[in-house]
Parts: sequence; structure tokens; C-alpha cells
Amino acid sequence: MRRAAATRGLISFAGGLPDPTRFPKARLSRAFLAGLSRHEDVALQYSWPEGDLELRREISRLLRARGAKVPAERIIVTSGAQQALVIAALAAPRHRTVAVEPESYQGALDAFRAMGAKLVPLSARADLEYSLPSVSNPRGGRLTTAQRREALARAQGNRYLIEDDAYDGLSFGDDQSRPLLALAPDRVFHVGTFSKVLSPGLRIGWLVAPDRLHERALAQKQQQDLQASGLSQALLVEYLRTGHLAGHQRRCAHAYRRKLAKLQKAVRSSLPEFRFDTPIGGFSLWLESELELSELAVLAAAVEARVSFDLGSNFRAQPSGKLALRLCYSAVAEGQIEEGVARLAQAIERVRRR
Repeated sequence: MRRAAATRGLISFAGGLPDPTRFPKARLSRAFLAGLSRHEDVALQYSWPEGDLELRREISRLLRARGAKVPAERIIVTSGAQQALVIAALAAPRHRTVAVEPESYQGALDAFRAMGAKLVPLSARADLEYSLPSVSNPRGGRLTTAQRREALARAQGNRYLIEDDAYDGLSFGDDQSRPLLALAPDRVFHVGTFSKVLSPGLRIGWLVAPDRLHERALAQKQQQDLQASGLSQALLVEYLRTGHLAGHQRRCAHAYRRKLAKLQKAVRSSLPEFRFDTPIGGFSLWLESELELSELAVLAAAVEARVSFDLGSNFRAQPSGKLALRLCYSAVAEGQIEEGVARLAQAIERVRRR
């Protein structure tokens, strides 16, 4: 990955990065200055581990708009969604086994494994279940009503559910999904973030834990880093108060949907041996095949051809001998998508000939 990043002229379908041209730099700059001048004690000083109360009120408002009536006092501001995931797992009564989908977010799988947890299928007995019900990663799908009911039915007894809502606001339809938190607040750890739609550099996410586990989660947050960035929190308070977030989300989703359409057309034309389902949102297209090729050999050949992608095995809880790829269209310029897929097709063909 580092070699690819250092390759000049490389077209990268890797990393799951938001489009940097979509960052609302002017509005964030104004919000930063306003936050710095109005919130000196919060922006530049040590604060409480649960986060700025004003920001937690804004997050509470966003959740209420989606049907989850969560008071600000129940919200913990975290250093990105990744930290929220780790805190949730550590705050759960047990995390020896975690049930996951066949393909899921690499960062969560790595975190669970680092804790010594065993990853098992959703149907197995487990201490925790991890799900991305609104927009999944890497597939970009959404749980159906029946699947949501099944997930909540499994979250009984000693089993809790971690709901990763990282791509909220980046679905391509007009409907806004209701979080599982709204249906089972006593069984669900809800994880959210501003990284995907605003900027990952802010490093601000949040966690809502079941009420009886809130203090355990807060203690974990304090032990890890005392507090999330006060500067980022003050900036976000000012930005969210302007009311521009919803419109920014719609514009981003429209731009990403246009890129996705170009990528799908290019894959159908240049990589017909790969199959995919059309995502309903997010940043990536998940490709599967019957090819039994070394993914590392394919990646090496791709980098030589000045293109990169994410290894499918990174997103799989269990290994598979069939080649799968995650192609992230979000940060690729529209004019480079077709050329990038053509380069990838040439790299795969070279590996097949060898």
C-alpha cells in the first residue's frame, strides 16, 4: 500500500477515502475561527472525556431526526469511529466471540482479532454482533426489514450488537434509515462519525452505549486518550449550527453515485469475469470472481501498471481461495475511472498468463 501511494501517476481505488474536492473547506475554516474565538476554554483546554456538551446536543439532534431519542448525556464523543468500536467491544460484558457478516469492515475485524476475539458467523452463538445496517462496507448494501428484525432478535441474553453507522447520510436514495439504536437502545452500541461526509482529519466520532454500560464505556474512553480533540469539537459545533450538513450530504451522495455508475460501466466492459451487486451508498464496489489467483501477485502487477485496489481477504472473516477486490470510487477523479479499470484488467491478465 505504501509503495502504491509513492508511485507517481497511480490511479488508486484503495483506502476508502472521501473525495478531497468535496471537503467544505471554506465553511469549516469559518467554523474553526468562530469556535476558537467563542470557545477558548473548550477548544484549547483539557475537557471531560464524554466531550463538549454543545456538540453532544447537536449529535443528539441528528439522532432524534432519525428516530433515536437519545439525550446528550448518553453520547460519548470519540476520536473517530474506530475508537468508538474498540470502546464498545471493551465495554461489553464479554467479547470472546464476535459474530460478523462474511465480508465486513477491515478495521473492525482487525480490532476484534487484536482483542483475542474469535470471529464467527451471524448464526453462531456469540458475545457480540457487529453490523453496518444502513450502508455496509465493503458491499454498500443495507439490511432489509426482515434482516433488521433478525439482528435484534439475536441481540438477547448475553449478546449485544455494535451498530456501525459510519456511512449515514451517504446513501443514494432520499430515504434515511432508522438506526437500530432507536429500536433496542438497551442492546445496541451505536457508533457514528463525521469522517466520511465532512473530513476524516477532524477525528470526531461518537458512541451511544446501552444505559447500564455507559459508565463502563466512559471509563474506557478516559483511559485511552482522556478526550477527543477540543479544537475539532468546537469547530463542529459552529459548523453544525449553520444547518449546512444535510445539503452537503446530498451533494456528496449525488457526486459519489455518478462515480459509481462510471465504475460499474467500466467493470462490465473490462472485467466481465467479476460479479457485483449495485451499492445503495458508501464509497466502494465489491467484486467477486471464480479466479484462483494470488491477490498479492495481482496487487503487485497492478501497482506496476500504476493502479491499486484493496485486497478482498482483508474484509473476509474466513479465508477464501477465490479472488475478490474492493474498488473505492470515492476519491478517484471521474475522468480516471475508466483508465484505472483498464489498467487493472491488464494487470490481472498478466498474472493469469504467468
